[in-house]
Amino acid sequence: MRSEHLPRELLPVAPRRLRRRNGADFVRPARSVKRAVHHVDRAILLEVAYDGTEFHGWARQKGARTVEDALRGAILAIDPRAGPVRGASRTDAGVHAEGQLAAFDTSSPIPARGWVLGLNQHLPGDVAVRAARAVPSGYAPRFAARSKRYRYRVLVDSVRDPRWRTLAWRVAGVDFAVMEREADAAVGTHDFASFRAAGDRRPTTVRTLTRVHVEREPDARIIAVVVEGDAFLYNMVRILVGTLVDVARGRLGSGTVARSLAQRTRVSAGTTAPAHGLVLERVDVQLPDDAGERWPSSGSVSAWGSSVEPPRP
Repeated sequence: MRSEHLPRELLPVAPRRLRRRNGADFVRPARSVKRAVHHVDRAILLEVAYDGTEFHGWARQKGARTVEDALRGAILAIDPRAGPVRGASRTDAGVHAEGQLAAFDTSSPIPARGWVLGLNQHLPGDVAVRAARAVPSGYAPRFAARSKRYRYRVLVDSVRDPRWRTLAWRVAGVDFAVMEREADAAVGTHDFASFRAAGDRRPTTVRTLTRVHVEREPDARIIAVVVEGDAFLYNMVRILVGTLVDVARGRLGSGTVARSLAQRTRVSAGTTAPAHGLVLERVDVQLPDDAGERWPSSGSVSAWGSSVEPPRP
């Protein structure tokens, strides 16, 4: 990488002037050499956004392109001794994120600003680090998470719209009021066994959803389902949204969500909504008292915010 493109924190420091010692010229070591051996016991917490269309999910998979691998490669390009990446949420193939969190241990003294600017020069165009801060070494956002918020977009249109092709699930028609009423049954602490994929074998299926809100976005064709809770089962949000849509278009009867919660069987719930309509908007974590300042300090402006539309051609 050309040095003129690097943030100032990553630029090498020029060696000091030549001096003579015992009749021979020598170069005093540059300050960057001292930095290379300076050990800092800390981790860096990143806020990451990505378009999941061309990724096989977050987690590393042999022979597949994943977000974790892309981020890991960028980190190692700056600090070859950095520790493994610890993500907050294992999003599936095709799922997007604007507020994913990831941490890694490092001995580099590079500040948060340097990490944000430096990593983005090594990352592909469909993933970006939006912010960073220093945290104690070993910090794991997955175990520090207090809640997660997802947004699922449904495009209500009888004709396909290529602008929303990778961002929303297109359906021909739904009853907004029915969908809104049906969502209320999912709020609270319930056994969500009916709303998990067959491959999820976790022994505990009780989860708490603090918010399941159905709303219209500025493009009136878009209905968004915002789901927030303490933890989620595999495909839980997508099955819940698929069930709401099935009820709202008359394929399942009113009260299906409540009945499915009581019956605790996957066949009682609706279809699994496709992955591309889902966005991980935010992960709320408990930060340690000695966490560093976030850079940039202002809130992140995401590519898929709650009130944005894709760019018009």
